[in-house]
Amino acid sequence: MANSEAKSRIACEIDFERDGRQAGYARAPLSRNNSGWGTVEIPITVVKNGSGPTVLLTGGVHGDEYEGQIAISDLARRLRPEEVQGRVIMLPAVNMPAIQSDTRLSPVDGRDINRCFPGDPRGTFSQMLAHFLDSVILPMADISVDMHTAGHSYDSTPSTNMHYLADPAMRARTLAAAEAFGAPHNVVFGGVDEGSTFTSCVEGRGIISLGTELGGWGRVNIEGVRIGKRGILNVLKHMGVIEGTPETAQRGGAAGTRHMMVREADAYVTAPRTGLFEPTHYVGEEVRKGETAGWIHFVEDVDTAPLELFYRRDGIVWFGAGPGRVTRGDAVAVVMEDYNDTWPQH
Repeated sequence: MANSEAKSRIACEIDFERDGRQAGYARAPLSRNNSGWGTVEIPITVVKNGSGPTVLLTGGVHGDEYEGQIAISDLARRLRPEEVQGRVIMLPAVNMPAIQSDTRLSPVDGRDINRCFPGDPRGTFSQMLAHFLDSVILPMADISVDMHTAGHSYDSTPSTNMHYLADPAMRARTLAAAEAFGAPHNVVFGGVDEGSTFTSCVEGRGIISLGTELGGWGRVNIEGVRIGKRGILNVLKHMGVIEGTPETAQRGGAAGTRHMMVREADAYVTAPRTGLFEPTHYVGEEVRKGETAGWIHFVEDVDTAPLELFYRRDGIVWFGAGPGRVTRGDAVAVVMEDYNDTWPQH
């Protein structure tokens, strides 16, 4: 695409081909009323030693998703070149304006950067930043781990996630990487507006793409941070970038990652009206088709009965509504089921 081939407007002081540890910033121009030549500084740490795979770790694509920011920042401080064979590129705080405002959307342009890919160097701030990731950073990677949580929108059970890939070999490599990461669940899914996400750009370049969902409800999930820190180290081990065998045992005795899927629209429970949602289950709980998913209450209307919502398939709650107040059309629960290798053709 023409926009992907155009030169990025974001300047970066890192020499990605140089051995050793480098820590610096990508500087994105942002002209403001009080700073005509202002920039936004985006932290980048690169640790390289000789030849080998390149692992890309990104966090803070959404500003109110904290676990990946913490896990990657911690690794960026600790990882040393002598431990590495290959290269690790770490961007723990990609969307700095959103991070500083503690929001999903950028306060600069009101956009969700993860719906702006592959971006545009002459577009809005989010489009410019998406273009930098896609055109400058991604071509260097062999695997991308983009760390997310459910932010203020939902809660999520700790998991990795991936799209269903038509290429059997790439699908197998991605499933293997998810197993190495070692979250309790890995979810193969298709979602809303997926074609404009970072994941889709990674896949389009033939690069292994893993996402995470490690908590939500607008707070730092302690277990999500633990799983995230362990998971990115496991990926480095899996790729042969650092020594060791991935540690994938789960708390509670499970041996490894359980592969799940969300492949049909009936996995989503959607609010048909605006109101106050009362859920019946926490994320990670098993549910049955026809079981009550919750009630929408209309507290502003005297004597109006709540509206009961139902699950439309068996499975485990992957996402549950975060804010109590929901709007018509919002998903209030997402149910995942055990993975199988068939996928609907639409």
